[in-house]
Amino acid sequence: MRVVCGRREDPGADPVLWQACVDLAAAHRLAEIQGLSEGIFNHFTFAVPGSDDRYLQIPFGLHWSEVTASCFMEVGYDGQLLSGNGEVEQSAYCIHAPIHRLIPSAACALHTHMPYASALTRLADPQIQAIGQTEIGFLNCVAYDAEYTGLALDPAEGERLASVLGPKNKVLFMANHGVLVVGETVAEAYDRLYYLERACQVQLYAMWTGRALKHVPPAVVEQTLRQYAASPNYQGKPACEHHFAALKRLLDRREPDYSD
Repeated sequence: MRVVCGRREDPGADPVLWQACVDLAAAHRLAEIQGLSEGIFNHFTFAVPGSDDRYLQIPFGLHWSEVTASCFMEVGYDGQLLSGNGEVEQSAYCIHAPIHRLIPSAACALHTHMPYASALTRLADPQIQAIGQTEIGFLNCVAYDAEYTGLALDPAEGERLASVLGPKNKVLFMANHGVLVVGETVAEAYDRLYYLERACQVQLYAMWTGRALKHVPPAVVEQTLRQYAASPNYQGKPACEHHFAALKRLLDRREPDYSD
């Protein structure tokens, strides 16, 4: 089987697909550096550009610090390995394939057990509260799944999760489990994942003081949400693209082999 993304210098490599692989490799490396990963588990995937039946996934067993752009496999929405080399991790397929298939806007899907967000999923009331600016940014895009059903080893569970997430939400809190974040690009999804963990961290710190939380008045919450929705582009790109580009520059200095 061919390596799905080839290499940058391969004249037969699809440049759009290659860039998706580079960005997804960067996301894995960054998650490891920033404490958002969990060994060889959890899953970052991306729907193969220009297709409607397959997505990118790393071979099972790779530590996220080892992920490179040329290591990705193409996995069909039926679970078949279509290109690349390695084993398809079952829970990744069962969660991600249905979400990519049923929610076309979820081109990138990032599932983690990152500690602060996952801590909130262990609470009877896991909701992000309107107690700060970063938290407010998530108030209108999070779906909360109240049912933990065990390990995700059947695509029916991914279909259930896709129905809870729906096409309008961008974050799924998975009860007693972790979180899943989606975006149209890797940059959008990773930016969202990073700030979600920050929002959850600050909320937990505030809760741990045991003192009364200071909630932002509803009118100000609505105003802030409108401001978020109207956030300007910079040099023709949304802020998430600039954030992710800066993070990749960090990798270029620290771990440049991610783009191999």
